[in-house]
Amino acid sequence: MTRIVSSVIRIVTICVFLSHTPILAEERFIDNGDGTVTDHQLGIMWSQTDNQGDVDWKQAEKWVKYTFPYTIEKQYDNWRLPTFEELRSLYVREVNYKGYETDCGQDVRIVPQVKLSCGWVWTSEKRSITAMVFNFNRGYHYTDRMVHKRAYRALPVRSLDEN
Repeated sequence: MTRIVSSVIRIVTICVFLSHTPILAEERFIDNGDGTVTDHQLGIMWSQTDNQGDVDWKQAEKWVKYTFPYTIEKQYDNWRLPTFEELRSLYVREVNYKGYETDCGQDVRIVPQVKLSCGWVWTSEKRSITAMVFNFNRGYHYTDRMVHKRAYRALPVRSLDEN
């Protein structure tokens, strides 16, 4: 009898935990209502959209620092290109998640709180004349010359611990 009660308690505990998992996942991102979302897991703030057009790495960096801050309602400073790890954290690996089709016709598997116009996003990580790009269609990264545009996008991010 004790075994049955113990098994029932385990099953109920697992069911309660699994029923609360989606709520916890949704709380990772909070829509700030001004074109940004706060990522509480990483302690950063993302733009809800990318720059909406093909850019090379230097154009992406300039857009993030000098243009993007004036496209949202509230003014924040320290906008930058994201690191590879930050971008990778937005990629959804779940098999059942379909993602969505971007304006450029590419399917992407990114968290629904962020809308991309195409699936390749520049990172801040560069070396000499190349920089890393993250692909939200298949979840991989590669490096390309910083002068290439090839449907690459800029997705601004900023750290919350900096003012």
